[in-house]
Amino acid sequence: MFVSIKGLVIEVGGLMAHGAVIAREYGLPAVVGVEKATKLIKDRQRIRVHGTEGFIELV
Repeated sequence: MFVSIKGLVIEVGGLMAHGAVIAREYGLPAVVGVEKATKLIKDRQRIRVHGTEGFIELV
């Protein structure tokens, strides 16, 4: 699955969460700890993941 995504948003966890570690290994931007991400982001909705700044943007 990771080879087909462009970024990762994780609702629960920290910098050492499994998803965050794998994203780092694949060189993908990731934001961790986004409250209600699964409710706010709809299926197939386009978003921008600002991994360095730590926020996402709904497009």
